[in-house]
Amino acid sequence: MNKFIKKLCAIGLVSILAGSMVACGGTSTAKGSKKTANGKVEIEYWYGLGGKLDENMQKIIADFNGSQDKYEVKGVAQEDYKTTFKNLQAAIAAKKTPALALLEADKVDMLANKELLTNISDYTSKDADYKEENYVASLLETGKKGDKLFAFPIYGTTQLLYYNKKAFKDAGISEDSLKTWTGVAEAAKKLTKKDGNEVSFYGWEPMWGEDNLIDASLSNGGKILSDDGKQVLINSEEWTESWDSFRKWINEDKIMRIHSGGQGWEYWYATVDDAMKDKAAGYTGSSGDQGDLDFDKLGAFEQPAFKAGKEAKPIAEARLLAIQKDVSEEQKQGAYEFIKYFTSAKVNAEWSIASGYISVNKASASTPEFVEHVKKNPQAAVPTAQATHATKVFIDPTGGKIIDALKIAADKVEIENVSAKVALDEAQKTAQEALDKVK
Repeated sequence: MNKFIKKLCAIGLVSILAGSMVACGGTSTAKGSKKTANGKVEIEYWYGLGGKLDENMQKIIADFNGSQDKYEVKGVAQEDYKTTFKNLQAAIAAKKTPALALLEADKVDMLANKELLTNISDYTSKDADYKEENYVASLLETGKKGDKLFAFPIYGTTQLLYYNKKAFKDAGISEDSLKTWTGVAEAAKKLTKKDGNEVSFYGWEPMWGEDNLIDASLSNGGKILSDDGKQVLINSEEWTESWDSFRKWINEDKIMRIHSGGQGWEYWYATVDDAMKDKAAGYTGSSGDQGDLDFDKLGAFEQPAFKAGKEAKPIAEARLLAIQKDVSEEQKQGAYEFIKYFTSAKVNAEWSIASGYISVNKASASTPEFVEHVKKNPQAAVPTAQATHATKVFIDPTGGKIIDALKIAADKVEIENVSAKVALDEAQKTAQEALDKVK
C-alpha cells in the first residue's frame, strides 16, 4: 500500500466520522456558536482533498488559527469534492451544517439557487481592505449570481500534460508531439512497450472520467450547448471523433490506459504513481498534482488541441469556499476572515507554490517567493498560461443531469469499449430531455 493510498484510508475514516457528526449533532446550527476550550469561536470547515494537498490545507488552517485569537477553524477532510457535497446536503437537511465548505462551481450554483448560502458580498462591502480588482475576474465570477457573491474562489485548477522527459528523449520524441492529441497518440505508439499481449509500459494515461474527454471535445471545436442554450450538442461529430479516438487508443491499440474505481482519489493517485514509477510515459492530471511530482523526472505541458487546425480549449475552473446560511453570525464572520486570509497575496502564493494550483489573487505572482519559485520551477507557470485561453467551467442548467449523462457515456467508452456514437447518442437524448424540462 503506497503513501497515497494510506492517506486515502485515513481520509475515508474522517469522512465516515464526518457523516456521523451530521447524524449526532456534532456540527453547528444557527442557534448559537460553538466555542473551543480556549474560548474561540469554532469554524467547522469541510474539504475534499487528499495527499499533500490535505497537508498543505492543514498547515494554512493552523497558521490562520495562530494568527488571531477570536476564531479557530476546524478542518474536516472528506474523500473528495463529491463526498463533501453529499455530506453537506445531509447536514443541510438535518440543519446541522459546517460553517464553511470547499465546493465545485456547479454545486455552489445549485445551493445558491435554493438560497442556502450566505451572500459574501454583505461582508466584502463592509471590508475596507477588499478590492474586487485584486482577484482574477473569471474565477471570481464563478461564485456570483447577479450582484451577489455566494462563494469565494480560493484557487483555480486546470488539467495539464505531465510527461517523462527521459522516456521521450530516449525515444527521440520532442515536446512538439504534445501540441495535439493525435500527436500524443502517435508518440504513445512509439513509447508503449509490450511483452506479447501484455503491456509493461504505457505511452500515455488519461485520467478516468468525463473531464478529459470533455476537454478534448472542446479542443476539437465541440460545444456542450447551442448558443441559445436550447440544444444539447454532445453527440456532434467533434465529440464522437475525439471520444472514439480515446476508446480506440485505450481498448484496441492499448497504447493508453485508465485507472478506474476505488475509494475517493485512489484512481487518481494510481495514475500519478504510474508516471512516477516508470510504468507510463505520461499522464493527464491536475495543476494541483505538482506538489506530488518530481520535475527532475517529469515535464509539464499545456493540454493540446485535439488535432492540427483546432484550438486548445480545456476547461479552467475555480474551487470555492461557501459559507452556509444556517450558522451563527459569529461563525459567518469567522468564515469570511478565513477566506480573506487564504486569498491574501502571500498565503495564496504559498498555496500555489505548494500545490501547483492557480492563485486567485493577482498580486501573488509578484511576491518574491513566487517569482523565485517560477525561476527555479518553470512548470509552475504552465497552469496560469493555460488558463488564459481556457474554456470557462460549464454550469449545468439541469442541476447536473447533462454531466451525469456524460459521466455514464465516458464509462461506456473508456471501460466497456462501447462506440462513442452509441454512448453519446444515448447521453444526448437523456440530457436533452432534462434540458427541455427546465427551458
